[in-house]
Amino acid sequence: MGADQAAPGNPMMEGTELLAASRRFASESRARSTWYVLSTFALLTGACLIAATAPWWPVRVVASVTQGLLIVRAFILAHDFQHGAILRRSRWGKALFTVFGLLVLTPARAWRQTHNYHHANTAKIVGAQIGSYPVMTVEMWRRASKGRRFAYAAVRHPLNILFGYLTIFLFGMCLSSFVRKPKENYDSLLALVLHVGLVVGLSWFFGFDVALLALVLPLFVACALGGYLFYAQHNFPDIHIQPRQTWNFQRAAVESSSYMRCGPVMSFFTGDIGLHHVHHLNAAIPFYRLREAMAAIPALQVPPATSLHPRDIAACLRLKLWDPVAEQMVPFPAEATPSG
Repeated sequence: MGADQAAPGNPMMEGTELLAASRRFASESRARSTWYVLSTFALLTGACLIAATAPWWPVRVVASVTQGLLIVRAFILAHDFQHGAILRRSRWGKALFTVFGLLVLTPARAWRQTHNYHHANTAKIVGAQIGSYPVMTVEMWRRASKGRRFAYAAVRHPLNILFGYLTIFLFGMCLSSFVRKPKENYDSLLALVLHVGLVVGLSWFFGFDVALLALVLPLFVACALGGYLFYAQHNFPDIHIQPRQTWNFQRAAVESSSYMRCGPVMSFFTGDIGLHHVHHLNAAIPFYRLREAMAAIPALQVPPATSLHPRDIAACLRLKLWDPVAEQMVPFPAEATPSG
């Protein structure tokens, strides 16, 4: 490919040239990173205090839900830190996000192991379930035992996402990872013990309403939204999954990761993680430069898209299996159990 084709403005750019074009955005402004982290955690602390102490229940509930949304934003910042995109080599950043990870049931070791694997294996049929929702082909489903079908359907069921606080995070991220590798994932047990201790302690000293509104409900909201975001980022109508033999990282990033259109409010709360195709192309780009990268590289401006509109959410949740003949995700066959 000629030098003129390697320019960032070329919409036909692909492969290693596309990755190279993204690298100039993989640098942070330390001042911006620090401001976003401190302001986010200040808002999170304020929402938590209002949820715990405000004299009116409606105000407390609104603050609790807002706290849950701010947990999602703070988690995106922690996620960027893990990728080395913000606050690189910062000791205070490491301390802050380590404690935060324990408090929100995403211990650093388990998250790093599964998430790094996910980035390296996005949209591969075999093995992609580590750090992600599993994907079967129609033929794999046809040949699977009833037990394996049930387990697969249960993991991808909307209720598993809705109750991700219990299923994905408390059980999967904490308990399961510790049982699997106790020495390596000791912080998973620490997160679990800390969470139970906080629920019991807050209930005992301040009342169950404080534990519910300042801890449990915010985490329920954050885990449900985070679980769905992660689902829709790689399970959407226009996804393309490559055969494993010809799998290509850059193509998987652009064609197998969605662009979730969000308004300014949800863009704030989700830390622009909806520009997921840009993030998967180069995880070292800070969240606040994803839009800049997308605007500068035409090849990133026509991604497969979805949104948080109920119609798009329903469309994503219906998708269960990859059909390599039709080259699209499809619902379960009529006999699938459980439904959903």
